Amino acid sequence: MTEFKSKIKTIEWQDTYSRMVDQTILPKKFEYVNITGGQQMYDAIKTMIVRGAPAIGVAGAHGVVLYAQELEKEHLTREEFIRRLIDRADYLITSRPTAVNLRWAVEQQKDLIKKSTSDIKGIVEELKLNGIKLENEDIEINKKIGDYGAEIVPKGATILTHCNAGALATVGYGTALGVVRSAFAKDNTIQVFADETRPRQQGARITTFELTMDGIPTTLISDGMGAYFMKKGMIDLVVVGADRIAANGDAANKIGTYSVAIAAKYHNIPFYIAAPLSTIDTSIKTGDEIVIEERSHEEVTHINGDWICAQGVNVINPGFDVTPHELIAGIITEKGILRPDYKKSIAEVFAK
Repeated sequence: MTEFKSKIKTIEWQDTYSRMVDQTILPKKFEYVNITGGQQMYDAIKTMIVRGAPAIGVAGAHGVVLYAQELEKEHLTREEFIRRLIDRADYLITSRPTAVNLRWAVEQQKDLIKKSTSDIKGIVEELKLNGIKLENEDIEINKKIGDYGAEIVPKGATILTHCNAGALATVGYGTALGVVRSAFAKDNTIQVFADETRPRQQGARITTFELTMDGIPTTLISDGMGAYFMKKGMIDLVVVGADRIAANGDAANKIGTYSVAIAAKYHNIPFYIAAPLSTIDTSIKTGDEIVIEERSHEEVTHINGDWICAQGVNVINPGFDVTPHELIAGIITEKGILRPDYKKSIAEVFAK
């Protein structure tokens, strides 16, 4: 396995609380915040203090532990403790509806609660250990994704990415940027074009921050420049993350990804998704079934608290779009690269 140690650990359980990077203040400040309660975790996920599908999943697992710790202090019966904890776990899932990893991780904790034969104290401890287990597994999964993805990166390639699917979107290392890190470990002539990713500018604020921290050559471009550089032959492939992938390979990712995929297809540039198997939702047949989160209008109308448009203008702000499977050259997972026909390859990987 390729060894490239990112300097960032995004989220980590610390004895009785969850410690995470506050991503709302990057790149001006790099600070950790301690999340000590269940509602605080809900808010951290909702307001994007923690973001990126895999990181949100781990945050969800930690959030269930925090709720359990709070309920433990209320001296409930075991039955009432379980009932109320399941209710709060379900509530936690509603903080971000699009990223399936959140539901996946919380459901893992719910299954543990339902199957446990321990007393309340024992259940809390089991949830804590499972949260730490999911946290540690995430990094290993990302490194495997990186190594599989590095195999399709040509020598000296320039990789375009959209949004942030790096160490800061996961526990560490990253999915799309995990591919970059693994490729760069073998070939330090690899470089990245990161588009800014309006309206929250995760590419500008976060992707450029973590790649330059790791010494990987990175060029920032605006969202409208991708096709221009593709036509000039300056981009060799596109690698992005995903928040939910349907059984047919349709993939939801940050708004604007669909446009990048269309431009890549027109210019015969391979477009890849990098995501763990936990991002694939086999319960939905196509991307049409994916719930798209509608976010605050202020994300579009304001930058750093200042108006950038006419006040009173109508705004629509979907947080994600869905890239049809026909535009995707491959889905890079910890079990290898899935290729079309995605219905078949996705079904096969889950059957193993």
